[in-house]
Amino acid sequence: MESHENLIAGPPPTLLPDLSEAREALESGAQASDVAARFPTYPAAWADLADEYFLAGHAVTSYAFARTGYHRGLDQLRRSGWKGHGPIPWSHVPNRGFLRCLHALARAAQSIGEKDEAERCFQFLKDSSAEASKELTGR
Repeated sequence: MESHENLIAGPPPTLLPDLSEAREALESGAQASDVAARFPTYPAAWADLADEYFLAGHAVTSYAFARTGYHRGLDQLRRSGWKGHGPIPWSHVPNRGFLRCLHALARAAQSIGEKDEAERCFQFLKDSSAEASKELTGR
């Protein structure tokens, strides 16, 4: 019997690998800057830095940290089979660092007047994970 791929369903969810050593370092209370320096491919450390600097009123620095984590996450997504679209579930904890960076990038872009970038990133977040969008933006 011939197998047919369901083309209507869209691509399968992309699940990033668990960088457990980096996650454990961050969860143990290590400074996000130390974790990012030791594990520069770990988006959650960059997301923590972006949040920290945004809350301190440094939107441009937050934007830079968020963009770094976003690009590191995109690299991992592509290595995990992502083709530029499709679900990136919030429920898969290793995906959260990338999704948080995407949100932080949108938030910082909005704060510095980059309206198009902010809208693109907010839409990308919603398209990737409605759950993440709701969790991070409240909508």
